[in-house]
Amino acid sequence: MFSLFLYNSQPVVVMVLASTDAITKWRKLIGPTDSRKARIENPNSLRSIYGTDGSKNALHGSDSKTSAKREIDLIFDGNIDDDDNDNRHD
Repeated sequence: MFSLFLYNSQPVVVMVLASTDAITKWRKLIGPTDSRKARIENPNSLRSIYGTDGSKNALHGSDSKTSAKREIDLIFDGNIDDDDNDNRHD
């Protein structure tokens, strides 16, 4: 299970996406962390489209399984089961 977050200043939308290689797939879709860099390197990425700079980049994606677990536990108070693969759609 991997945590991947879509957020804005307010309100915040939090999602947990689960898929084979979810972190890599999501990070490719959202693009480089710095939105200015994303506009050059990946102009069709979500950060290029919705981000404004290096800190207001519109989206977050965990960079590792360890980070994802920590973030899921923090946001969902440990109420997400790592072994629940019934809802995966690769």
